[in-house]
Order: sequence, then C-alpha cells, then structure tokens
Amino acid sequence: MISIVLTGIMNFEHTEKFAQSCDQQDPLKSFREEFSIPQISGKDAIYFCGNSLGLQPKLAREYVNRELDQWAQLGVEGHFNGERPWVKYHYLFKKSVAELVGAQEDEVVIMNNLTTNLHLLLVSFYWPHGKRYKILTEAGSFPSDIYALESQVKHHGYDPEDAILELAPREGEYTLREEDILAAIEQYKDELAMVLFPGIQYYTGQLMPMEVITKEAHKVGATVGFDLAHAAGNVLLELHKWNVDFAVWCTYKYLNSGPGSVGGAFVNDRFAQDNEIPRFAGWWGYNENKRFKMQSGFDPMYGADGWQLSNANILGTAAHLASMELFQKAGIHNLRKKSLALTAYLEFVIKSVDKNNIISIITPENPQERGAQLSLLIKENGRSLFDHLMAAGVIGDWREPDVIRLAPTPMYNSFMDVYQFGQILAKFI
Repeated sequence: MISIVLTGIMNFEHTEKFAQSCDQQDPLKSFREEFSIPQISGKDAIYFCGNSLGLQPKLAREYVNRELDQWAQLGVEGHFNGERPWVKYHYLFKKSVAELVGAQEDEVVIMNNLTTNLHLLLVSFYWPHGKRYKILTEAGSFPSDIYALESQVKHHGYDPEDAILELAPREGEYTLREEDILAAIEQYKDELAMVLFPGIQYYTGQLMPMEVITKEAHKVGATVGFDLAHAAGNVLLELHKWNVDFAVWCTYKYLNSGPGSVGGAFVNDRFAQDNEIPRFAGWWGYNENKRFKMQSGFDPMYGADGWQLSNANILGTAAHLASMELFQKAGIHNLRKKSLALTAYLEFVIKSVDKNNIISIITPENPQERGAQLSLLIKENGRSLFDHLMAAGVIGDWREPDVIRLAPTPMYNSFMDVYQFGQILAKFI
C-alpha cells in the first residue's frame, strides 16, 4: 500500500514551479503512465471528465485480449479451464470491491449494469404496505433513477406524484442541507417505505451525508439505498459500518472500466440468508453447488451473489479487473488524500483567474462534502466558454443550462494539469 504525504499543500500558488513541486512529491504520480491520455492537436488533453467516463487503463487491452485468446483457444471450455475460468470470474473482484466500498466480501457483486441492478434491488427493498408506501429522494436525480422509481411505484399500483417525495434545495441554493434531509425524514416518518439518495449528486457534486441518512431513516422504519455512480472510486465509503441496506454503482466513471461497462451491487449481510425476501431470480444467482442440476425452485447463493441473473459479460469484466488492480495498488485512502488536495488546488486556481467574477462554484466549499468534481455555474456565455476550453485541449463536461463540470481525477490527473487549465481559462474570461 502506498503512503501519501503532500506537505504544505494548502499554501497554494498558481505557478508552474508550485505545480511541478506538488507533482514531484506525489507518490501516486506514476499511475498516470498506466492510462491512455486522449490527444488534442497532438498534445495530451487536460482530461477532467472522469466523472462521466474514466480513461482507459493500458492494462485493459491486455486483459480483454487475454479473454479473447482463451475464447479462441478453448471455446466453451473456457468456462471451466484456462488461467481465469469464467464460471468463477466474479470472485476475482470480491476483495478489491469490498475494500473500495467498505463492505464484507459476501456483500458485493459485480454484475449487469447500474440501472438493472437498481431495479433488482428495488424489487427486494421497496416494501410498500398500508400508509407506508412513499419514497424520499432528491429533486434533480439523474433521470435513470427517477424513471426507475416511477416505474417501480406504478408496478405496485401507486401514483408517482403521490408516492415519490422529491426534496429540493432551498430557494436560491443549489445543494441540500443535512438538516432539511433529516427534517423530511421526520416529517414523513409514518409514510416512508424507502429513502433513496445518490452518494454524490451528479450535477452539483455534493457528497451526501450517507451515514446520517441511513441512521435516521432506519429509526422511522424505512429501508435505505444509495446510487454510488459518482461516489465509488471517488470518496471513502463504509457501507457495512453505516448499515446501509443496499447500494448500486457503475464502473465506467471513476472506476475506469470502459463505456457502458458492468455495474456493482451491495446487499447488507443482514439479508445474506433471507430466502424470503422478494427478488427477481436468475440462474447465476442459484446455489452454485447445484446450479448445473437444472432444478426448479430457486435456492439463492449466500449474500449479494444471490441477486445475480446471468453469467458475467467476461470482456467487460476483464476491463474492470484491470482497473481494480490499479485501485488496489494505489489504495482508495491514498487516492482520496490526493483528490482533496487536487480539487482544492483547482478551486484556488479558478478563483485566482476569475477576475471578472463570471464563475460561481456550486459544489460545496467544504472538502468533506464533495468528491473530485467541481461544478462551475457560468453567469454569461457559458457554452461559448466551454467550447473554447475544449478547442484549447480541456476535456470537461457541459450540463444545461449553464454548468461546466470538471473532475481532476487523482489516479491520472496532475497538479500541472490544474495549473495549465488555469492558464487556458484566463485567456477566455
């Protein structure tokens, strides 16, 4: 495990010398060489879009090709033979994924994709009955989540307008206050069946108080789940310790596993042997010791594995394996320490060059309430500024109507990236 120490990091300077010094001190700097950096005009782009699609680990090509070779050489026998038999492939992730999200190994599984996993776990953990049928979530959820909730409550015969409670920030604010979340839980305590929040809000980059939400929601008898699409691989998570009921995430953002790659799921160990819990079952979730006897009557595997439907997409999971090996080498605690410094430096640089005050950072200022992302609300000509930045070699993310999202990712971004971004930004504002 790498030990990271960045001394004096809060005394920032927007100078090339300072950025170079930070990079020289960074024990994680070598990981940048493990990734393919997109080129713009023949130069490495400043890639600040890991919150949307992480860069490709060079190892991914090797790992995917290895499975292609196994398929070519062994055909169907690749399921049971070869270096990494496919029938056991999901076990390769148990330790690394559990460490990443703060779980026991039996509580996590890599399968399907994010929204499929969300639907599967909503089937299991949304238990409407009597007057307790409502779901509390945040207004402005990523569309996939709200569509999933709408369809689930309709499936149970409820009106989404009534059954889904969307909590919005106060007027004139962009992020939710913890006290308002807790007040809503208390207000609807007799009606709540579930509380479902993102770990990090995709638009603003706000890191939600997941431990507190879980504790308070459980007090009123609601189940609790989180969409960790923007949190997994970005911030420190302790799902087991926090007693979260379930969580889902994708692997193509901070986890660098390729466009549309596999998803992950967490199911608390409290439900590991609960064979009565409702679920949509599939062959690969069946007791593996009897799976090939092809018997009727679902006998689930222990823990999160019992929610699997089909055998793994090996090519996609091979790319994810390559990424997870890098995460194990770097260590999520080390990555988080660097991320705090890198994101703080980006904030400093933006404020330093924004002489005309056209940028408002709507991500929380408190580093403990955000991950690697800063969302910049541009007060005038935002799209034009974004286009200029892209043409100059900065790959970020535009969100209507007026926000540029930037994510300096600690696995492959550098302090020089941030410095150079500031130099470019200064030319256009």
